[in-house]
Amino acid sequence: MKIKFLVSFIVIIIFIIGVVFFLQIQSENNTQSPNEIKKTKLDINSLFNIYGFEENFEIKNGKKTWNDVKFELNSANNELYEKLSYVYDESTVVIFHIFTAAAYNEPGFYTYYRGECDKECLTIEIQKEYPLDFVSSGNGFQVLSLLGYEMISDIDVDQNSDILKKYDKVILLHNEYVTKKEFDAITNHPKVIYLYPNALYAEVKIDYSSNSITLLRGHNFPELEIINGFNWKFDNSPLEYDTNCKNMGFDQISNGWMLNCYPENAIHQSKVLLEMIKGF
Repeated sequence: MKIKFLVSFIVIIIFIIGVVFFLQIQSENNTQSPNEIKKTKLDINSLFNIYGFEENFEIKNGKKTWNDVKFELNSANNELYEKLSYVYDESTVVIFHIFTAAAYNEPGFYTYYRGECDKECLTIEIQKEYPLDFVSSGNGFQVLSLLGYEMISDIDVDQNSDILKKYDKVILLHNEYVTKKEFDAITNHPKVIYLYPNALYAEVKIDYSSNSITLLRGHNFPELEIINGFNWKFDNSPLEYDTNCKNMGFDQISNGWMLNCYPENAIHQSKVLLEMIKGF
C-alpha cells in the first residue's frame, strides 16, 4: 500500500513539474515579439538585408506587398559599409521628418486635401513613432541610421535653430512640412543635401502644449494659388514623381545640392549614391 502511494505521489509530482515546465515555455514564447517569430528575409536587390513580417502585408494585384519592412546590415558587405559609414569627425547630421509623418497621418492634412474633412484635420497630434513604410523616405532613414549617421528631428531644429551650426553638413530626408524657424535654419546653412524632392514645401506651426502641428501655408492652402508655403525659389517638388532614378544626379543650389529624383529605392541599392552623400 505504501509503495502504491509512493508511486502515485511520484507520478503526480512529475505531472506537476511537466505542467509548470510547459507553461514556462509557453510564457517565454508569448513574450517574444511576433516580428522575431515570423521574420522573413525578402528577395530584393539591395546592399542590405531586408525583412518583412508575416502578418504585416497586403495583396495587391495578386502579389504580396510587405508593409513596414526592416533593413539590417548584410555581413557580406562589411567591407563596403566601412567605406560608406559615417565617421564621427565628419560633422554631419540627418534631420528626421517627424512633422511630415504627422501630416500624413489619417485623419489629417491629406484627409482635408481630399475633401473628406474640414479644417479641423489641419491640426494633427504628433505621435511618438510611425511605421517606417508610412513615413515617406523611411528607407533613407533606416539606411543612414545603419551607416551610423547622427539623427535629430524637426522638433530639435525648431526648438534650437542654432543646433545646425554645430555641423558642417546637413542631410534632409522628405522634410516636406517644416516651421518657419526650421526653414530659416536649413536655408541659411552653407552645406545641405536635399536628398528627397518636395522638401521645405509647406509651413506648419507647432503647439508644444498639445504636441500638435497646424498647417499655416502651402500645398494650395489657404488659397489654391499658394503652392510653396515659403515661396522658395529652389522648390523641386515635381521631381518627386521620378522614383526610378535612372538619370540620378545632383543639382547645385546656393547652399548645397538637390537630388533630381525620389531615391527611396536607390538609397538602399546604389553604392554610388551613398558614396556621393558621404563625399559632399
